[in-house]
Amino acid sequence: MSAPRVLIDCDPGHDDAFAILVASHFAEIVGVTTVAGNAPLERTTRNARIVMDLCGIRAPLHSGAARPLVAEPVHATYVHGESGMDGADLPEPSRPADSTHAVDFIIDTVRADPSVWLVPTGPLTNVALALRAAPDLAGRLRGISLMGGGRVGNRTAVAEFNVWCDPEAAAAVFACGAPILMSGLDLTHRFQATPARIAAVRTAHPRLGPLLAGLLEFFSRTYVDRHEGFEGAAMHDVCAVLALTHPHLIGGSPHHVAVEIDGEHTRGMTVIDDRRLLARPAPNATVLDTIDADAAFAAIVTAVATRP
Repeated sequence: MSAPRVLIDCDPGHDDAFAILVASHFAEIVGVTTVAGNAPLERTTRNARIVMDLCGIRAPLHSGAARPLVAEPVHATYVHGESGMDGADLPEPSRPADSTHAVDFIIDTVRADPSVWLVPTGPLTNVALALRAAPDLAGRLRGISLMGGGRVGNRTAVAEFNVWCDPEAAAAVFACGAPILMSGLDLTHRFQATPARIAAVRTAHPRLGPLLAGLLEFFSRTYVDRHEGFEGAAMHDVCAVLALTHPHLIGGSPHHVAVEIDGEHTRGMTVIDDRRLLARPAPNATVLDTIDADAAFAAIVTAVATRP
C-alpha cells in the first residue's frame, strides 16, 4: 500500500504533535494548516513550526482561523498548558508560516490533487470555511480523517472538545458528502500514553526521545489528575493518522452522524445513529471505535526512532 498523501489541519497540542510525527514517517505530508483550538492561533502555529522542525518536515505551513464560525473562542490550557505544548524545553522555530491563508491553501491543494486526505485534528473551522468557499471540494477529496466527537463527551457530558469548540463548522463538515473517518472518544480513550509506553518513547531516540517523553508526561498528568481510571493521556489525534497509515489496527462501522448546535445541554454533541431501524438515515461517516493499542503505540515509537 502506498503512503497516503495527507494535509494536516491542526491545533498543536501534544497529541497533534505526535500525529504530525507519525504522519512524517508513515504518510506523505503535502502541507500543514493551523487553527485556534487547544491554544490561540499564534501559539498553535508556533507549535506546528516547532514540530515540523523536529520532524524535518519541509512541507508548506499556513495559519488559518483564529476563532470559530459563531461561538467565542475557548482554549484548553487546563490540558495542554499555556503554550499549548507544556512539558519540555522546546527549541525556537526556524521558519515562519508561509501565509495566513490556510483556507485558500486547502482549496488549491485539493483541487490540484484529488488523492489528498484532509486530516483535521482540531476544531473544523478551516475545513468548513474551505467547503463553504469551494463546494466542489467534497467531491474531489480522497476523504476526511478527523479526530472529534464520540458517543460520550469530554468538554461536556456529551460533547467532545474539537466539535464543541465549533459545532457549526463540524455540522457543515459531516453534512458535506465527502468520505469521513471519525476518530472519536470511543476510540481514542482506548489509546493511552501509559508510563511504560512513555518510557519506550524516551529510549527510542537519544535527542528527541527525552523531549517527547517530557511532553507526554505533562499531558498524561493532566489526564490522570482529572479522570477516573486513566493510566495516561488519550492520544486522540494520532488515531486520525493511524486510521490511514495502519487501518488494520483500527476498526469501526458506518453510521449517520449529526451535530447538535442548539441544545442547552447538548450543543456540540455528535449524534451517532446506532439504531438497527431499516429507515434510519444513510451513513455519512465511518465511526471508528476499536484499536490494537500496543501495536498502534509501537508505530509511534518507530516514528520517533527513525528521526534523523
